[in-house]
Amino acid sequence: MKSLFRKSIFFLLAASAVSCVENSKPNYQYMPNMYETVSYEPYGSYDIFVNQQEAKLPAEGTISRGWKPYEYENSPEGYATAKANLENPLPYTEDNLAEGKALFTIYCAVCHGDQGDGKGILVQREKILGIPRFDDVGRAITEGSVYHVMYYGLNAMGSYASQTSIKERWLIDMYVMNLKNELEGGPEIPFEEGEDLIPAVNADKTIEPAETSASEGQLNQTEE
Repeated sequence: MKSLFRKSIFFLLAASAVSCVENSKPNYQYMPNMYETVSYEPYGSYDIFVNQQEAKLPAEGTISRGWKPYEYENSPEGYATAKANLENPLPYTEDNLAEGKALFTIYCAVCHGDQGDGKGILVQREKILGIPRFDDVGRAITEGSVYHVMYYGLNAMGSYASQTSIKERWLIDMYVMNLKNELEGGPEIPFEEGEDLIPAVNADKTIEPAETSASEGQLNQTEE
């Protein structure tokens, strides 16, 4: 009896050990085409797709979620118009200024310097030269001109429309104008209370080409 009991215990332990062995692939698959999907190269050419193109383009007349057309063209005339008329829609608050400073440090300080004096680390290392100060009288920057340059780029500075959202660019703009005021020795600007005039949806990244103006049509609901 004891021998039978011991054998039963042994077989029970053996069965438990076998059942614990990981079996990553079952012996049988029901509808294996659904279990093991076909992999396609993103930019490959396959007969199964329209025009043999795996990477599909957005439908004609659609825009990305959160994308907002920029009405000023990339030209000297567009720059002058934006410089004269475009204003920051964000209230000058302590929180907005702090966010603008953080973004400025990430994207701008490397060239323009932490103080906006054109002496960023790349300038100090002579990797790039000729960065103007924000209080440069010849340029006389405004909220509109700063935003326009961030959107399209100017001279050696490229566009930051794909790296930053609409709201982020205006936050940076706010901090740039604050640095300009400090460099000019102006009085401290008092903070104000108010709500952002930019809808929350426009905080999404702007990744469409700056020169493209989308026609009216349905919204492309797929996030980029």
